[in-house]
Amino acid sequence: MPGLPGFRASDQDLDTRFANDLHSQGPNPDGLIEILNRSQAIVGYLNPTHLRQIARHLDLPDSRVWGTASFYHLFHFDPPPQHSCLICTGTACFVKGAGSLLNQLQRDGVAQHLKQQGIALGTVRCIGTCGGAPLAVIDGKVCNHLSVQTVLEKLAELENIAGLENSAGLAL
Repeated sequence: MPGLPGFRASDQDLDTRFANDLHSQGPNPDGLIEILNRSQAIVGYLNPTHLRQIARHLDLPDSRVWGTASFYHLFHFDPPPQHSCLICTGTACFVKGAGSLLNQLQRDGVAQHLKQQGIALGTVRCIGTCGGAPLAVIDGKVCNHLSVQTVLEKLAELENIAGLENSAGLAL
């Protein structure tokens, strides 16, 4: 299922789940946003093939389905990353160095290497565990009192990504 670290359904399994869910929905065009939501929940993003199938199922022009999906910022058209690392930028984390931590992780060499390893780097405003600042959420797990080195070490542990903690050119 998308969103669960370590679990990757096959494309065929996802296509089957998508098709079953689509056919369980009536062909009511008023349900377009619900169908888009459910499709993204199943597959992890909205791909062009599924968008065309939705249009045919609802007897709508492709342009209406694409237009609706592209209007809302919560719909995504690219496959989700295999892993995610969200740095908290709330006040307590920022005061404790999250800004510097984020800047170092966003450097060209580091960010590019993370992306190549299937790790999306992002931010979140506040996680609510300010006593552990600075912190990050790595694949849904909150990690406290972080430095660049500890973030890279935790990311390297995700799937034993060899050399991640040193490959970014950081003096650790």
